[in-house]
Amino acid sequence: MAPTIFTKKTNKGPAKKKAMTFTIDCSKPVEDKIMEIASFEKFLAEKIKVSNKAGNLGDSIKVSREKSKVTVTADIPMSKRYLKYLTKKYLKKHNVRDWLRVIASNKDKNIYELRYFNIADQGEEDDE
Repeated sequence: MAPTIFTKKTNKGPAKKKAMTFTIDCSKPVEDKIMEIASFEKFLAEKIKVSNKAGNLGDSIKVSREKSKVTVTADIPMSKRYLKYLTKKYLKKHNVRDWLRVIASNKDKNIYELRYFNIADQGEEDDE
């Protein structure tokens, strides 16, 4: 019979989950009055799914806006890619997907930016 080895268990309680914060910077299209930030905020609040139910944010996810930025704070695990998907869906719904694109910021990994396509560069290539 093998000897039994007891190890000391340390229970500090449930680990606190860090709230994830994602920001979508819509400053360029809002300045040009192509899109309304209030309707985008409402769209995200209605379309984000929690437990496979859209619009069921509860206390786990908060959507807020500051001037031309929309901030999504999630206490539960959430994909940044899901926000990109929803942003593209909003742009397509409002027929501005042909002019705007969603790009991850170089400065911070939790920020997406809405930028215009560089159409001037494509025009120069067509002339050649």
